[in-house]
Amino acid sequence: MSARGYRRWAEPLRWTVLGVAVLVLVVFLVAQRQSIDVSYGRSPASSSGVDTDTAGASDQATVPSVTEMTALVAAAPVVRLPGAVASWNEERVRAVAGDTRILVAPPGLDKDERARVRDVENATIRVVGTEVSGGLYQASADTLPGWRAQFATGDVTDLLLTLITTLRKEPAPADRDELRWREPSGPELTAVLTDLRATGRHVAPGATLTDIPETAARNAFPDGAWYVALPPHRFGEPLPRYGPALSARFPDQPVVVMYGLWIEYHGPGAADFAELAGASFYGQFAGVLSRADYPQRNVLGVYLHRVTDIRYAGLFERPLPYRPADPLRVALPALPWLFAGCVAAFLILSARSLRRPDRGLGRRRDTAPVRLAGLTALAVEMSLLTDAGSNPALTRGIVTLQAARSAWEEKLPARHVRTLLDEAAAELDDTARQVGIASYRPDNYLRGRLS
Repeated sequence: MSARGYRRWAEPLRWTVLGVAVLVLVVFLVAQRQSIDVSYGRSPASSSGVDTDTAGASDQATVPSVTEMTALVAAAPVVRLPGAVASWNEERVRAVAGDTRILVAPPGLDKDERARVRDVENATIRVVGTEVSGGLYQASADTLPGWRAQFATGDVTDLLLTLITTLRKEPAPADRDELRWREPSGPELTAVLTDLRATGRHVAPGATLTDIPETAARNAFPDGAWYVALPPHRFGEPLPRYGPALSARFPDQPVVVMYGLWIEYHGPGAADFAELAGASFYGQFAGVLSRADYPQRNVLGVYLHRVTDIRYAGLFERPLPYRPADPLRVALPALPWLFAGCVAAFLILSARSLRRPDRGLGRRRDTAPVRLAGLTALAVEMSLLTDAGSNPALTRGIVTLQAARSAWEEKLPARHVRTLLDEAAAELDDTARQVGIASYRPDNYLRGRLS
């Protein structure tokens, strides 16, 4: 094959493989900035949680001025402001209260209204919603029975006893689960089952649940779940045990029951899964839920996100939805080999081009392809070593080399080709000095290749 015919197909191929090598290098380097993912699966649950400052405030919840509340507390040991929901076993609290004065405010107060409650100095203990605080202390439940009593019936008995004895420097009595249960009656269970079979949810009178968060519910329970929403129960009244009753009839059906802001799960895997879901959810959000006035839908949505996170953690051998493979992560191990192959092909083609010079050219023009190939090989080798500081000079050198090659192939004057090669050599020399490798300076590199 003639040199001209060889160059007609080899030259485009040579620069094509160089372009592919540079592209592979860029993709590989950019991919290195990806974070390492060691989770069992990436949960699609929303990362947003419960706003701990302004969300959950109610337009109807308010409190009197600090002066008025101070006067009310001075007149009575227990002051319940309109809208207050907290309740307690008065006999147990009275036995340890002494001269303790308790101010009970409604949930859903905004930041300024909560500050007014804290400014009532003659109140020993302040209860906002079911959040109990006094002095420098705040009492919080830390067990599932404690959270269940607090959010299902507004019971703060154990919290009050703990805080009062702490302030009086006395031993705290043991917590006592005073929540009582009852089996739902036949008509009650029939009414619930009728709604569940028709719509998948039952909302009792007084409950605030308007609808089920669709995306969150689908991620948490892909096969569907039943939802029973009940209002907060009056303190001391037994709660109907709907969850076990429904699970006894439909053991394979997930059931989520809400008593006020208390949520519990019944169904497949409930023995372990329900306790973990409840503990992790209320362990994080009990503080803000105790003083806020969230609709049941909002609380249910966050709970379902937590269920999704637990499900994607792979702890209970729950099947995960299909996730397509990430083509970039699959291809990453092959990219260095592809880059090396492209560079090798480029160097082989360059070497063959050097062995097939055009014989009709003058002596001064014959040196151009040798110098062009050597500078091009130098640019490829230095591309693996450059950084943000040396990349501009290397880029300018490569662009100038491309211009020199085009001038050579179009048989422009030899002086123009040499000028372009001199400019490219200057840029590559600047790059070598910035990289700090003397052997990569063009004069040294070309001398070594030709020797």
